[in-house]
Amino acid sequence: MTDCSAARRAKIFLIAGENSGDALGANLMVALKLKTGGGAAFSGVDFVGVGGPEMQAQGLNSLFPMEDLAVMGVVEVIPRLPHLLRRIRETADDIAQQAPDVVVSIDAPDFCFRVIKKITARGLNIPVVHYVAPSVWAWRSGRAAKVAKFLDHLLCLLPFEPDYFHREGLAATFVGHPVVTQTFPAAAGLQFRRRHGLGETAPVLCVLPGSRSGEVARLLAVFADTVDRLRAQFPDLRVVIPAVAHLTDQVRSQTATWAVPPLVVGGDEKNAAFCAADVALAASGTVTLELAMAGVVQVIGYRVNALTAFVAKMLIKTTYANLINICLGREAVPEFIQENCTADNLAREVARLLDDPQARGAQLAGANLALKQLGLGADAPGERAADVVLKMLVK
Repeated sequence: MTDCSAARRAKIFLIAGENSGDALGANLMVALKLKTGGGAAFSGVDFVGVGGPEMQAQGLNSLFPMEDLAVMGVVEVIPRLPHLLRRIRETADDIAQQAPDVVVSIDAPDFCFRVIKKITARGLNIPVVHYVAPSVWAWRSGRAAKVAKFLDHLLCLLPFEPDYFHREGLAATFVGHPVVTQTFPAAAGLQFRRRHGLGETAPVLCVLPGSRSGEVARLLAVFADTVDRLRAQFPDLRVVIPAVAHLTDQVRSQTATWAVPPLVVGGDEKNAAFCAADVALAASGTVTLELAMAGVVQVIGYRVNALTAFVAKMLIKTTYANLINICLGREAVPEFIQENCTADNLAREVARLLDDPQARGAQLAGANLALKQLGLGADAPGERAADVVLKMLVK
């Protein structure tokens, strides 16, 4: 692919479709910039493709807003389908025009894999690396054989994932979960409380309704009822909601009618809010691992559209939704999904974690075990992922 005898700048096409993928892509970009130049096979690296604010901060000029792809659920996707199909065509066309050295797609398989199939059908001889393995261990195990037909390498976040793809002849590497590199200085919590007038001893509940508009719309109502119940038991309770940038206005609008409107802060204050929190009420997702890294006990509540839930119930093979629980094979973190996601259930478990030090300690011990399985204490995942991508460049 690349003539290593004459150093030149590498061109990498990146595709990310949501906030977690944007963070993965940004860390990968940082590592790739550090590993090129200075006598390496390439004098530097240029990035093109689709990404969010974190990837753009590292030098990516996104082809279109990443938020165009942040759609989840059967019912939610249908009205957006023509727009999504257009974005798929535009992305495939841009790959053909840019002629990158490698394509790195990040999560968002419904979008990314359709793009990859289009460039494969055109006969473009560009190696493709996908970052974040499809959860074949959870549902649709047959996908392992399917993706092996059009991917060249797979970067896995979980240690047990590569074997599923090796069986199908696809090269796969466990690089670790990027959450294990995050740091949460304790002093940030006290500073956050003082900055926002929360008090140094008042219990703080961090509410995290998700990173998609549909999630926020479904969850904030039940979370509001949960907070009402908790305030009856903990009258000095303070509530903080770190909102992702494109949902801040929606969160503020939906919470303006709460009996005591919460403190809504931007994503740049998320880590500090975690450090200030005594407990969290969160949608299932990567944020639950971030809370674990911050040492915050949590309760998970999640709802999807009824049709999406019906389809998922038939397909999903795992007992748990939360990755901490999946790694441990037991429920260390209370989770209430769909019809079980009620204010009574959520408030009861949040109150238990506020009142019971033993319950808090047990959850934190379990979470730490899961984080070690995900790579806590090992080399940074972004660097390990960059090593794989660079090997693809010089093949």
